[in-house]
Order: sequence, then structure tokens, then C-alpha cells
Amino acid sequence: MWDYTDKVKEHFLNPRNVGDIQDADAIGEVGSLACGDALKLFLKLDDKKERIVDAKFQTFGCGSAIASSSALTEMIKGKTLDEALGITNQEIADFLGGLPEEKMHCSVMGQEALEVAIAKYRGHAVPSHSHDHLHDEQEGEIVCKCFGLTDGFLRKVIAQNRLHTAEQVTHFTKAGGACGGCIPKIKELIAEVLGEQVEEARKKPEKLTNLRKMQLIQDVLEKEIRPQLWADGGDLELVDIDGPKVQIAFRKACAGCVSSGYTAKFVEQKLRDLVSSDITVEEVEG
Repeated sequence: MWDYTDKVKEHFLNPRNVGDIQDADAIGEVGSLACGDALKLFLKLDDKKERIVDAKFQTFGCGSAIASSSALTEMIKGKTLDEALGITNQEIADFLGGLPEEKMHCSVMGQEALEVAIAKYRGHAVPSHSHDHLHDEQEGEIVCKCFGLTDGFLRKVIAQNRLHTAEQVTHFTKAGGACGGCIPKIKELIAEVLGEQVEEARKKPEKLTNLRKMQLIQDVLEKEIRPQLWADGGDLELVDIDGPKVQIAFRKACAGCVSSGYTAKFVEQKLRDLVSSDITVEEVEG
């Protein structure tokens, strides 16, 4: 049984904005019944055709798919098209108080539908996420033949969500979840994306102001470290930053864990790689 938040349950049991918009300005469809999930998103714009004034959806899928679609429609109302495009699948999940990792593909599907709807409205090439009946053009090489997912799409999801394992990629996209034949290629893509991220991080200025260093430390902890700990039922809290010294306290499953010392070293190395080579991490009780 998945551990759903109260907000996920609320949006599943009482979904907002279900249905269609007869005179919709933009419509985006993703997924297919053959894959088990499908979403159709309708957008209505204001008179200037710049801002979303209404959004509705029709979906076929699990409770997480319904809740994610409901959340997305609530989030994009009142936003300009560019503002809506800035919404990530992680923000959809955060709006719901979090989703089980195994259900994150539902939030990705919502982000896809929004991108397709806006691209079609603007007359741009429709981004192709999968090799299904909804898309005629392909972007990149098909990696997962079972679900028809391209390397371009998988690269994007891996980079945006900082995925580190093939299992995480499966949870977020379903790739590799059927025959498993694409798992080796998925691992190659992860290595390539992670390599690019590390190289980009190395290009950072050598001298950082104290404020910028603190911001980067907090960013790495939130986006790189904590999601990995959450996956194992653990967590950490930033206690203090004093120059190069960073104090953290482990929470949940990580609190009192015999391997917390190794985890602290992992955190330290990550911060050294992505922020500054002089950082030291100290575990404290907070």
C-alpha cells in the first residue's frame, strides 16, 4: 500500500477541474491506454491570449495520476503561458505534499501534457515524449521500446530530477519497467547526464561570497542530498554554517543509524564537489 499524503487523497477523492472545455484554446494529450496512463489537458486563455483563465482535464490512470492532473490545473490558472511552462513535475508533486517515488511518473505526465498543449497552440514542433499514437515526430532515439521513450526525454527527466539510478528512472518514466531490456542504456544516460552536471559545477567561480556559498550549500542539500535520503526513509536538517564548516543533524531513519558517519562523509564530498573544496561536514544532535 502506497503512503499517500492527505492532499493527494483529497485531490483524488475530490478532483478539481475534471472535464473538457468546448472552446479550448489549447489541448495537450500524452500517454496511451496501452501504457496504462493517459491525460488530456484543456486550456482557455484570456482575451489577450497570454494568461490561462481556465484549465480542465480528462485522465485515465491511478489515484496519483488523477491527483497530479487536478493539482496541475489548479497551479496553472492565472499564470501566463511562459510561467506555466516553468512548472516542473517536482513542483506538482510538492503541491500535493509529495508522491511516492514509484508514482512520480504521474507528475511527469502532467508536465508533458502542458508542454504539448502550449507547443501546439504556439505552432511549435510538438515535443515528443513517447512513441505512441499521439505523436508523429520523434525527438531522439527510442530507448525504451515497450513504452516508446526517447533518449532526449529520458535525459531531460534525469537532469531535472537529479536521478541517480535506473530504478528511479523507471519510477519517474516507466522506462525499463516492462521487459527491462533498456536498463543498460538507461544507466549510460544517467552516467552521461551526471558527468555533464559535474562538469558544469566545476565551471563555477573559484571565489564565492559567504552569502553565495550558503545559498549553494542549501541548494545542494535540498536538491541533491535530501531526495536520496527520503528514498530510504531518512532525512537531514541544516543546523548551521560557519565559514567552511557545515553542521547537519540526521532525522527519521537516519537518526542514530550506525552508518550515519558514512552518510556524513558522503554529504561532505558532495558539497566539496559542487560548492567548495574546503567544506567540512559535522554531524550534531539538534
